[in-house]
Amino acid sequence: MKNKYLKKQYFKNIFILHLVLLFSFLGSAQVVLENEIKITDLGLHFNGSKVGNSSADNGSNTEYDYVFGRNISAHGDCIKTYGDYVFMTWYRGGKTDRHVMLTRYNTVTQTIVTIEFPHRHTGFQNRWWLGESHNAIAIGVSPLNGTIHLLYDMHAYSSSRPSNGSLANDYFRYSYSIENAASLPDEEFTLDKFVQNSSGGYKHLRLTGSAPQNEFIALTYPNFFLNDAGDLFMWMREGGNNNGMYKFSRYDATTATWSNFIDFNALNARSQPDITYNWGLYGDIKYVNGKMRIGFQRRSQNNNDKFEYQNGVYYAYSDDQSGATDWKNHQGQNFSTPLYDADFIKVMEPGDYVQGTNTNALNIVAGFDWTVTENDDVHIISRVRDNQFGVTKNLHTYKPSGATDFITSEDFSGASSIYTSGNDVFIIGLSGGRVFVEKTEGGTNNFTRVYQATSGRTFDHGRVYVDNGKLYYYLMENASGSAQPLYLQIIDLGIVKDPFRVSLSSPSNGASFSIGETIQISANAVDENSHISKVEFWINGSYFGEDNSIPYTLDWSPTVEGDYTLQAIAYNTNNQTVSSIENTVNVSEFDPTDLTGDIYRIKNFVTGKYLHSVGSDVVESDNATNVASGDKEWEFVKAGDYYNIESKRSDRGILRAAGNPPNDIINTGFSAPREDSDKQFSVAYNSSDGTYQFLTRNNSNYLFQNTSGIIEHIGNSNDRSKWIVESTTLSTTKSESNMFSARVFPNPAKNQFTILLNGVNKATVVINDMLGKVIFQNKVNNSNRIYIENNGRFKTGLYLIKVIDDKKRVFYSKLIVN
Repeated sequence: MKNKYLKKQYFKNIFILHLVLLFSFLGSAQVVLENEIKITDLGLHFNGSKVGNSSADNGSNTEYDYVFGRNISAHGDCIKTYGDYVFMTWYRGGKTDRHVMLTRYNTVTQTIVTIEFPHRHTGFQNRWWLGESHNAIAIGVSPLNGTIHLLYDMHAYSSSRPSNGSLANDYFRYSYSIENAASLPDEEFTLDKFVQNSSGGYKHLRLTGSAPQNEFIALTYPNFFLNDAGDLFMWMREGGNNNGMYKFSRYDATTATWSNFIDFNALNARSQPDITYNWGLYGDIKYVNGKMRIGFQRRSQNNNDKFEYQNGVYYAYSDDQSGATDWKNHQGQNFSTPLYDADFIKVMEPGDYVQGTNTNALNIVAGFDWTVTENDDVHIISRVRDNQFGVTKNLHTYKPSGATDFITSEDFSGASSIYTSGNDVFIIGLSGGRVFVEKTEGGTNNFTRVYQATSGRTFDHGRVYVDNGKLYYYLMENASGSAQPLYLQIIDLGIVKDPFRVSLSSPSNGASFSIGETIQISANAVDENSHISKVEFWINGSYFGEDNSIPYTLDWSPTVEGDYTLQAIAYNTNNQTVSSIENTVNVSEFDPTDLTGDIYRIKNFVTGKYLHSVGSDVVESDNATNVASGDKEWEFVKAGDYYNIESKRSDRGILRAAGNPPNDIINTGFSAPREDSDKQFSVAYNSSDGTYQFLTRNNSNYLFQNTSGIIEHIGNSNDRSKWIVESTTLSTTKSESNMFSARVFPNPAKNQFTILLNGVNKATVVINDMLGKVIFQNKVNNSNRIYIENNGRFKTGLYLIKVIDDKKRVFYSKLIVN
């Protein structure tokens, strides 16, 4: 398959442009274009005239008139990265096509796959011939279960807007995939991986979850973001431009449902004492540097002041990862949500930097954005145009980490967007239709142009996404017609790293382990100007051991409960040293038979089939694909000295070991806990292979899958009575930690061995011999283990195992074959 991809790629017209780097920044740091990829020749674009919102069709199949703006493809929250992939949404042109498209680009194989959806661009108030730039398609990917989510901006429509009721059943549009669709092989990345509605389409009138339908009325500006825990959030604005509120919801990857909305502010603010006017928001909610944050400009219903539309700069943050509580203004003063008085979180007023006082004299619409660095430097940009005196000013308002107040500089050339990676701040945009990048250190205003494309094609517009030091710029080429080319540029932002550095790659900070468990301590160490001679590992400030070869690893088996600090110290050939940041882990007693506190899929060790609740029957299933019903998900609930095994589907119950018909396993209508002997199970753990066996209390029979596929309880304890429990959260609170790791057994091995993954069920496994030759390479999808037979490939000796998960985390281990 890989050769096929490479062959395909050889004939693709994809090339790397060598652009001129105008300035060198911070020594050797260079901003470099890595690749430019054509996505399509057919991105929809509104190439006609701006017209009124009730205009008739112009009669042309190629000239696409529009109401607001000209851009619709490469527009909105339309690009995200996930693992090795870049996802982009667009509409296919020209005017008479308009189908929704989702493209996935693989940065490793450089292959492109695109899904066409049957639904199309709606147009202004369902007048398809009037282009509507609000109808952008936002995309989010949950890293916790690999689901893809699409939200379409329907510009605050409802069952009565438009007034003819033509969108009464289509005023909110949401599409979502089955689990792990995001990383399926190219040939499996197809439309059928998205969940259909009751009519067979792919548009849903609400999010999954319990929020009432009236919460999905009059919404616009959809966006997705992630927090540090990997939770996916969406936010939208409800209401109008001068009486609107931001609301957000969190996706629960365990249940595949969205939470009820949290309202940041409120509609009809003037209903409160001392609030004279209603107001709306123009800005963004983001999760940046460990906090949920909001930054916006306010549009007031006061139409007689000096502001034509927006005014002010407003900023706040929450110390609660969910954003449900603990909101503060930039001075650290707490406030509760929903917020009524925007002035409590006001930072500055751009209107104070010009002189105009006439009604509607000041336009503060374009050029607003904000970001926060890893060092907690807050940066906000804005623009004010004084129409009374003919003056425009671009402003950069920033607060260095630890400072009390913001600084506003007028020495700023202006930009539409601002970004951060690490402790640097970037302005990224188009100059003369070509990409440029400017950069300053966080907490400063010293922007310097570090990149400017001076040749190659030119672009009309684009959308930026920055991830892990890379710029992903999704661009529409300057062309003609209502179908125009779309490109993706991937640019390395040249984030400077210390040339001599070491970091602990495992265990992760805050991880939990059990007494007697073998914990791999590993480190990544680099000296770009020399070589690493050894890496020492220290525990609680005392020397533990060292390794002088890549991968730098040691095994540690703690015997005493408590918190431990771990640190790596690297030595180069000049005997210079550098130390890693300390990670703290907890070690406690562990009962592997206690599976409470998590939700699992239960898979047979021999057949690989999953337990599936179908009515009162318990049957086998080929896969664990589950959208929201929970009929392949199970929870262990303590019931006396035993456990109930309970289906997570709301209309199912706990398992029962029935006697009639003999040996039958069925669902009941009972909820846990129940202490009836035929509904209680004991749990046995097999440390040799990491499997479980479940024994009935009433007759000590084993939960068993026989050769005909029937699930039953019998006295047979062979391998068909063994089960693998897969946590739906990719970690179990008792038997696994939240970190990513792997275990190899048996080790030493001879004829076969197993790699058991912890904290992930999707990864690439590479095994090299000591000369660096790849002996084995394969992908693990939707499983937490891979079984490898020798078959003569592995000769007697030492091998290096490298496991790379879909978040690019790397785990190393050593294998001995004898």
